[in-house]
Amino acid sequence: MEVVRVAEGLWRWSTHHAEWRHEVGCVYYEAADAVVLIDPLVPEEPPEAARFWEALDRDVQRANVPVHVYITVFWHARSAGEIVRRYGGHLQVTSRARAANERRTGVAAGVFRPGDTLPGGIEALETGRGTEVLYWIPQHRALVAGDVILGADDGGLRLCPESWLPDGVD
Repeated sequence: MEVVRVAEGLWRWSTHHAEWRHEVGCVYYEAADAVVLIDPLVPEEPPEAARFWEALDRDVQRANVPVHVYITVFWHARSAGEIVRRYGGHLQVTSRARAANERRTGVAAGVFRPGDTLPGGIEALETGRGTEVLYWIPQHRALVAGDVILGADDGGLRLCPESWLPDGVD
């Protein structure tokens, strides 16, 4: 697991995803009114998982605000249900992806529409994929993407393949 402090109260971690057989990224954001985890994945290896839970337990207790889990795209539900249950938190998903996220997490989800402002002051932004959103964190001028924007081999960014988009979306 690799953890990077992006800014005060904004962290990104990556950990191995067994289904993809490589690292995936996740975000922790601590706002005045919420602890927000975006596309969270708890590490699989017991020592790393224990370190992860210890750190998250400490941060959630210190912040003393509600925990919200946001999902960019239903494929990224990952550990969302486990985290929501552990902290009595709230799963927040785009209305068009509610059923898929609830199936994957086993947790009832609160819904929003792109354009809504969410707890933490985060704005949900529409993508060309109806069940996927981007999250804008104004306080840090940070954009959190799921699969519509991907990492490139050269360390930059690239758009998802056109084959991932619905017909008629460029």
